[in-house]
Amino acid sequence: MSFLKTNNPAFSPYFWEQKNVSQKKMTVSGIIIKTFLMLFITTGITVFVWKLYSNGVNIKWFATGGVLAAIVISIILSVRQNWAHILVPLYAIAKGFFLGGFTSYIKAQYPEMPYQAVGVTLVTFFTILMLYQTRIIVVTKKLRSVIITVCSTIFLVYLISWILSFFGIRSFIWGTSWLAISFNIVAATFAALSFLLDFDFIERYKNKAPKYKEWMACYGLLVTIIWLYVEVLRLMKKLAIKF
Repeated sequence: MSFLKTNNPAFSPYFWEQKNVSQKKMTVSGIIIKTFLMLFITTGITVFVWKLYSNGVNIKWFATGGVLAAIVISIILSVRQNWAHILVPLYAIAKGFFLGGFTSYIKAQYPEMPYQAVGVTLVTFFTILMLYQTRIIVVTKKLRSVIITVCSTIFLVYLISWILSFFGIRSFIWGTSWLAISFNIVAATFAALSFLLDFDFIERYKNKAPKYKEWMACYGLLVTIIWLYVEVLRLMKKLAIKF
């Protein structure tokens, strides 16, 4: 059904099909606990990579390796959702290495910027949550369609740019032009708005879906939180260079 669609692969209807009957159901508290635990793991790995970099260790391939590992894990997770309790922690570790590699160079130039990006991400998360809970923003079919379309386009642009980079072609999105900055602003905005779809889907299935689906919900939130953080950090760096 169309009203169940979301840009986040972890919340696609496939993951919510009732294949097994379970007495224990997915709860919001269970999702929160698992999400905080996964974020703790990701943060710990990120800080570990920072320390390696500060000690002179070559971390050139950490970001790329983390991304590739995360992609492979996500693909496996899409067909083996019953392994989520193993794969989601592995995904958190992979993203930790990615964030560590990605942010080490930024932190070296702008020591406070990663922490500022974390702050902006947290404020945005709770702001969107408040807007959703108070129904100031209502997730309608039209809004859902717009968010999904734009987010899919953004991911496609990133994918094409990443592939082109292997051929030595540098896409406009990596620069500091106003076009690149505008793209980052749009990406960060829709990363934040995608929380609405995640919250809406969780609300629809809380106390209904099997207990192990908490791991899939956790995975979905983890994907969105990390995406928003990366977009905010990238935007802050571009603005710092520009001005």
